[in-house]
Amino acid sequence: MPLDAGILQKLTQGTPSEAWRLIIERTINIASRPLAEGNAPGEVIKREREIAELDLFLASSGWDLWQAFGQHNISGVERTSERLARWWDEPFSARAVLILDALSLRELPWLLQGAKERGFTIHGVTATASELPGETNEFARALGLASRSQLQANGGGLAHKLQPAQTESIDLPWKDCEGLLDNASGAKNWVFWHHWPDAKLHDYGAGQGLELLTKDAAQQLSSDDFWAFVEHLATGRRLIITSDHGYAATGYFPDADGDVATHLKQTFSSGRSKVGRSDPGPFVPPVALQIDGPHGPHLLALGRRKWRSQGGYPTLTHGGLSLLEVLSPFIELSK
Repeated sequence: MPLDAGILQKLTQGTPSEAWRLIIERTINIASRPLAEGNAPGEVIKREREIAELDLFLASSGWDLWQAFGQHNISGVERTSERLARWWDEPFSARAVLILDALSLRELPWLLQGAKERGFTIHGVTATASELPGETNEFARALGLASRSQLQANGGGLAHKLQPAQTESIDLPWKDCEGLLDNASGAKNWVFWHHWPDAKLHDYGAGQGLELLTKDAAQQLSSDDFWAFVEHLATGRRLIITSDHGYAATGYFPDADGDVATHLKQTFSSGRSKVGRSDPGPFVPPVALQIDGPHGPHLLALGRRKWRSQGGYPTLTHGGLSLLEVLSPFIELSK
């Protein structure tokens, strides 16, 4: 649905904080509507097109807003890493964090529906900002880790920001994850980084990604095994479910053409970001933005475009600047 004149006026005439608040609220409202397993693939694609209108605004006339993204004092959008550290310091008797790698707002309905059906209390639902670029290693470093693998088998050590905690980073079935919690039954606090759904993103062939991942998410996040695992984490603890970043369904992005396609291919190959300072090109509106943040300078692909590259451009990926790849669900639960 195209943005109406009233929304465009608010986005263009308000402060960055007001604009981002409206963008986040609208994105969550679209993404969080209830889903049924039977109609999920088609409905998720429909929502993808609705959110594309916001991405089009950000890429065509509101691109300056990206420079404030994740700077809470300017944009009002807090980075997930900072929000987690701040939440960890709140006076709960015990706490847990479940990071589902690359979980996006598309999967939010399954979590909200499942929590409600299974008797959890939902204390808050919002969206927080990934690191820029939206990559796993950048998020791990923002938490004080060398990589997510450092958390495996309680190897988190004392360097990270979520202290004290039992830690795990793994890609096992939910039933086995529940067993890991049982084996460390004396642990008061938990940080558990699971590799789903990121482990699936790169498995699907061209044109298959979003539909297959949507079906898998419906099964995984509605399963008894998943919710038994979540209940183990939440029992006696306040629990956050979040992610390091989302993902872009680039299989549904329009093709760039001409000089734009040539520039993007030469700059990013099959990716969506490039470390260091690089030429963003002469294009207005821009097709890439230079972002100087906590992880140093990076050039990031802007908006919804794909281009031909050797081996084929990935159907699902992350690292650039579009809403569903840089926004993470941030859900607070207890049981």
